[in-house]
Amino acid sequence: MAKYIYNNSNWTHFTWDDQAINAVFGELKLLQGNIISQMNLLGFSAKTEAKLGALTLDVVKSSEIEGELLNYNQVRSSIARRLGINIAGLVESNRHIEGVVEMMLDATQRFEQKLTHKRLFGWHAALFPTGYSGPYAIEVGKYRTGEMQVVSGAMGHEKIHYEAVDAKKVKSEMTRFLDWLNNNNQLDPVMKAAIAHFWFIIIHPFDDGNGRIGRAISDMLLARSENSAERFYSMSSQILIERKQYYKVLQKVQHSSGDITEWLNWFLHCLKNAMLTTQDTLQRILRKTEFWKLHENTAINERQRIILNMLFDGFEGKLQSSKWAKITKVSSDTALRDIKDLIEKGILKEIGDGGRSVAYGLVD
Repeated sequence: MAKYIYNNSNWTHFTWDDQAINAVFGELKLLQGNIISQMNLLGFSAKTEAKLGALTLDVVKSSEIEGELLNYNQVRSSIARRLGINIAGLVESNRHIEGVVEMMLDATQRFEQKLTHKRLFGWHAALFPTGYSGPYAIEVGKYRTGEMQVVSGAMGHEKIHYEAVDAKKVKSEMTRFLDWLNNNNQLDPVMKAAIAHFWFIIIHPFDDGNGRIGRAISDMLLARSENSAERFYSMSSQILIERKQYYKVLQKVQHSSGDITEWLNWFLHCLKNAMLTTQDTLQRILRKTEFWKLHENTAINERQRIILNMLFDGFEGKLQSSKWAKITKVSSDTALRDIKDLIEKGILKEIGDGGRSVAYGLVD
C-alpha cells in the first residue's frame, strides 16, 4: 500500500500548482467581495435573518455529513438566544445541540482569537457533553491515546480507508499545526482554510468529531479572510451536497508525496459553489425587503402576509387555494377572497392551465 502523506519527511511542507487553481481562486475572491457588497444593501432585520439562516445551516449540515440529524428549529433557536436575536417561536434545545452550537459560534464569532490546545479541547468537550459518542465511551476534551483507523463495512468485512498519525505523535503534530495556523500570515486566509482542513483531518487528533472540528476551523479562517463574524454562506451545506467527492479527494490526496493541488482545487470549487448558492439566497432576501418597502402602506392582512413571506422564502410545490386554506386555517371561500384581493392589487398572478389546476405565483 502507498505510504500516507505523513510518512514523508517534512510532510507538512505542502506544495501545489498555482496555475491549476488561479482561475477558481480569482472567481471565488470576486464572489466573496460581491456577497459582502450585497449584504451591505440589506437592512438590519434582513441581514440578521441571512446570518441566522447561514449559521443554522452550517451547524445542521456539518452534523448531517457525519450521519447525525439535528432539529433545525432547535438549532436556530439556540443560535438566536446566544446571539441575542429576537425571533418568534423560540423552542428549547437539548444539551447536545447547545454544545454543537457553542463550538460553531466560538469558531465564527471569536475568529480573531488564537486557536490553542485548550480551546480545541473545549470544542471537543462541547461536542460530546456526556463523554459518549452514540453507545461508545470516548476520550473527551483531550487528544486520543489510541490508534485510529477510519473503516466502513460490516464486522469481519471492514474496509480500512485511513490509518491516522501514531497516537504518540499527535501532541507534537498538533503543536506544529497550531503554530502554523496562528503565526503564518503569508498565505491568503482562504487558502489557509483549505490547507488547515486537510492538515487537521490527516492528524485526526480526537477519538471522534474530527470532521466537525475540521470544518469549524475552516469556518474560523474564512471569517478571518473577511475580517467579520457575519456569516452568509455555509461551506458545510455544500460539502454535504458534494460529500462523495469530498471523501474521494481526501482519500486520494492522503497518499500524496506532498502535492495537495487536487484537494485545494476541490475545496475552492466547493466554496465557490457555496457562495453561488448564497448569492441566490441574498437576491431573494433583497427582493423580499424591496417588496415590503414598496407595499408598506398597502392593506395586507396577516394571512396574506404569511403566504407572501413563504413565497419569497421558497414555497415548496404549487400554491393553490386549497393549500392556502390549509396553511392559514380558513375556509376555501376566504382563501379565494384573499387570493383575488392580491391579484387585484397586482401582487399575485394565476399560473398553470386554469380550471381546477390553477396555481398562483408572485408577479415579477
